[in-house]
Amino acid sequence: MWCDTEEAKPDSHVAFRGKFSLESDTDADLEVSGASWYVIWIDGTYYDEGPDRYNKKFPEYQCRKIHLPKGEHTIAVQVHFEGVVTRILYDIQPFLYFRLSSGKEEIPVLWKCEPLKGYSSKVRRVNPQLGWVEWADTRLTQDGWQEPGYDDSAWHRPVFVKRDLGSFAASKIAPVKHLSIRPQQIGSGKLAEVFGYVGDNPGASFFLRDLNDERYPAQGVWFRYDLGRVRLARPKLKLDLPAGAVVEIAYSEALSNGRVAPWITLSAGDSYNLDRFIARGGEQEFFPLTPHGGRFVEVHILAPTEQIKLLDDTFIERCYYDEADGDFRCSDPLLNKIWHTGVETYKACSEDALIDNPTRERGQWLGDVGIVGIEIGASAFSDVSIIRRGLVQSAQCADGEGLVAGLCPGGEAFMSSYALQWVPACLSYLRLTGDRSILNELYDAAERNIAVFDRYITDEGIVNCPYWGFIDWGYVPNEGPSDMALNLHYMIAVQNMEQWSELTGRTERAAFYREKAGKFSRILQNWYASYLTPEKNDFDAVGYHRTVLGLKARMIAPDKEAAAIAFIKKHILNCFPNNPDAPRLSDPMANNPQLITPYFAHYAFPVLMENGESDFVLDQYRKCWGWALEGGRTTWIEVFDTRWTHCHQWSGAPTWQLSRYALGLMPRFDRKKNSFDLKFHPGSLEQAEGKVPLPSGKSVSVKWERSGKEVRFEIITPEAIELFIPNGKQGKTVRVKHKTVLHLPAETKKEAVFNRGFSSVNHLHQGLRCKAGNEQNEAI
Repeated sequence: MWCDTEEAKPDSHVAFRGKFSLESDTDADLEVSGASWYVIWIDGTYYDEGPDRYNKKFPEYQCRKIHLPKGEHTIAVQVHFEGVVTRILYDIQPFLYFRLSSGKEEIPVLWKCEPLKGYSSKVRRVNPQLGWVEWADTRLTQDGWQEPGYDDSAWHRPVFVKRDLGSFAASKIAPVKHLSIRPQQIGSGKLAEVFGYVGDNPGASFFLRDLNDERYPAQGVWFRYDLGRVRLARPKLKLDLPAGAVVEIAYSEALSNGRVAPWITLSAGDSYNLDRFIARGGEQEFFPLTPHGGRFVEVHILAPTEQIKLLDDTFIERCYYDEADGDFRCSDPLLNKIWHTGVETYKACSEDALIDNPTRERGQWLGDVGIVGIEIGASAFSDVSIIRRGLVQSAQCADGEGLVAGLCPGGEAFMSSYALQWVPACLSYLRLTGDRSILNELYDAAERNIAVFDRYITDEGIVNCPYWGFIDWGYVPNEGPSDMALNLHYMIAVQNMEQWSELTGRTERAAFYREKAGKFSRILQNWYASYLTPEKNDFDAVGYHRTVLGLKARMIAPDKEAAAIAFIKKHILNCFPNNPDAPRLSDPMANNPQLITPYFAHYAFPVLMENGESDFVLDQYRKCWGWALEGGRTTWIEVFDTRWTHCHQWSGAPTWQLSRYALGLMPRFDRKKNSFDLKFHPGSLEQAEGKVPLPSGKSVSVKWERSGKEVRFEIITPEAIELFIPNGKQGKTVRVKHKTVLHLPAETKKEAVFNRGFSSVNHLHQGLRCKAGNEQNEAI
């Protein structure tokens, strides 16, 4: 439904009021969706917001369950039609989809609607990736229209509208949470205007105000808040103000010379991270419709200072998660802080999708969802359904050639590298959740996706591929017509397609991809052979990224692996922040071979840890991620340079790596429910403990402590698990029903026992002991 059948104007607000009556207390089911942002109130109380993002060919409605008492009820919905493409949704003509039911019976709702007054249209966009700044004179807006007692007799009935959409289906993620945050007020004072006219440049007007009355007479007051970390949030300010008072609210991820600067870095255009309201007079709640990203918030109020009263200053965070199911603690407080910072950053980047950043874009990029994010999420939370939904939407948003989207569903972007990384991401989802349905659901899309590259494959590799081949920020391609890092991602994708085919019983297709991988591997082997000869190891020419990916794809000869590991370490130590004089990744165009990023640690550090270099990796956490925490930062910066965004969960690889390698349990739910490999690479840590989430919502507790040449490794689990302990190509499986204690040989600095396997079966039996007695375990 909508207010009329005319083409809607961008940046317009419409209010809907629905009334219904219940003859008894009722457990009701609510289905709701729309083409752009909306907020719902039930009986005058803020209830929810949406929609969950979707591709217009595959629209979704949110599902909510609510208990309602007997009697009359009122639903109020404010819909903001943005009328522009954002990172969240495409430009779809507006509508409100709403259905209320109990059991199989629909509950009839009598609807009225009316355009909301007082909103100035298209003053400024927040930035080119997001919607519009709220610019409202609340003296003109219908006062109290969300309340049950409001007189809507003059409002008109909405009309049925048909939009260019596919068939609706239920969203498969849990409701996004709305968490109440009590901020810390870190400053306040009087202010004076400096820059005019109103609306000429709202950001400059805000930032250039004098925040004292030394130069000019006071024209109002200001308050500054710290939300503790970057959040997608908005205030619920209760103020007592004279009519006509101006309230401006601005947000930033960091302070600029102690001030909130209402601009968003790297927006590729103008930005205004703020909202503006004019008060109707008296006590009033100022609750912006749309949340903004930021850690620091400044509120400027222009009115006679003696007439300004701040009554309450609560904030509401929009976040998919609350408390983590996983945990990690060890004897090093800095490593503990690094683990938790990764979780907090992941939470800050979660809403109806796992997004890159809550401030600049709110975009669902595959590099954030299916590469680093999927591993952090499964290390900290049992519910990773937003990851599954992101992988599915990448396939739903594939281009005409079949390449899955690297960014979707709003403002889609297509990237050769991300399309290839999508393939192992789907298998990672199976490994981390045991959900096999995703493989059959997406297999056809995976085949079309891989087939896109056939036309670009030559004897030198992939050549003249028109899609963006993003490898890493700062990445410098190798010489020649074909980027070997992209070729390596292709190789890894084809290897995974063989496995995907086998897992779904498609033996002929598995053979097809096995042959395809064999042919393509010769291109890569020939390329490496030109730099890695019996006489020399020219890893400088191979490069950091291509060395790491070459090891991952098993394209570097075994006799060259030790030299490759040594080169990776040398490269990392020669880059900032290890080397303070090294080049800085100051912006996206500052490419240089002497760079490292937090993102690519996702690939580089497991290679090192599984080759006996855990202590090197732990020192890198302390040095590089410790540097990133300086200045009081509480979420991860995008790269190792503070001029980028200050909240990017793809920089949190240490979180999942500490959970997997320092606690030792690597999920293998693709093999069997609650099955793990022991991948224990703690370096020289003396002890650690933590929790590893299970898909059921429960968690396995791990606690270990070094004692001489042994490690006492205790597992307590609420559900039976199986733990496979490798021994070369064989191994030992221990079934743990409640609790077990393993006695493991301690890993030395240069030893990776559980990667290479024990040196003999006798070593395995001597080094591993399972304590019996009251603990229940069984070796099988």
